[in-house]
Amino acid sequence: MEGAANGSVDDRKIYFRSIYSQLKSELLENSAFDFTDDAREWIDKMLDYNVPGGKLNRGISVVDSYEFLKEGNALKDDEVFLACALGWCIEWLQAYFLVLDDIMDGSHTRRGQPCWFRDPKVGLIAVNDGILLRNHIPQILRKHFKGKPYYVDLLDLFNEVEFQTASGQMLDLITTFEGEKDLSKYKLPVYRRIVQYKTAYYSFYLPVACSLLMAGKKLEDFTSVRDILVEMGAYFQAQDDYLDCFGDPEVIGKIGTDIEDFKCSWLVVQAMERVNENQKKILHENYGREDAESVMKVKAVYNDLNLKDVYSEYESTSYEQLISQIEAEPSEAVQEVLKSFLAKIYKRQK
Repeated sequence: MEGAANGSVDDRKIYFRSIYSQLKSELLENSAFDFTDDAREWIDKMLDYNVPGGKLNRGISVVDSYEFLKEGNALKDDEVFLACALGWCIEWLQAYFLVLDDIMDGSHTRRGQPCWFRDPKVGLIAVNDGILLRNHIPQILRKHFKGKPYYVDLLDLFNEVEFQTASGQMLDLITTFEGEKDLSKYKLPVYRRIVQYKTAYYSFYLPVACSLLMAGKKLEDFTSVRDILVEMGAYFQAQDDYLDCFGDPEVIGKIGTDIEDFKCSWLVVQAMERVNENQKKILHENYGREDAESVMKVKAVYNDLNLKDVYSEYESTSYEQLISQIEAEPSEAVQEVLKSFLAKIYKRQK
């Protein structure tokens, strides 16, 4: 719908959500599997619980980015639909990562509701649900993109980004391995590598790469754009780590557990660069413990080190650097894409 695509933000979100319903219906009728009523009911519920509940920024960014790349030309109905379908593929990928991530982390809440695996009727069936979510993506791509000249590039892109993200998750998990709690490993280069692979590629690069392919571009011509988006992803993750500790759970929709989970968080990395011997001892003794008192002691060290101010300075410096890198891009349309991404995350509260 041309009007919805080019209308207000709310109109766009309503239209985007309507495409989810269509894609879900197609998957439930997919001839690749002879669905029983029970199977259809399970997948229907599983998709509704896990796929559309987030902010949808990644998915809608595909539509926004593609519109910028069209440089003022109104999108046709079929173009809007395809951009939305690709956006939903990213939301499906996100749901797959989160369902499995929550199991690995032993998390309790996600997007303001219990994690999917916490449902007594689900449990570890959630592992297979995660695998199903991932396998829905090529089904959607085959149905809607098979005849497109960039079809194979899309498949390649999703495979590559999944590999990068899973590799980042591995780095995260082995760095925070339960049996070897060693805060001295938590240094900035380690943190940056985890963030780059675990978050930045799929959250920032993937939506723009999808829109570039739709616009007939070759991704190898846009490596500087990829690098800017990866840098933006690092900034986003530092924000996420900050909000996990200092954000309001009512606002962010989850209870932060980075301290209890011994996460290689931006905050602990910054703290380890600044601690005196006594503060280091407190962190070693309390970081990664589940009890509330230990968490309070860690947060007290963060406050003594003025990490809120350190973060505030990091935020403004990152923003200035990103703006100057973006303005060095030769294409004004690409600049618009990148600035729109940055505007969505700068000084966010959730």
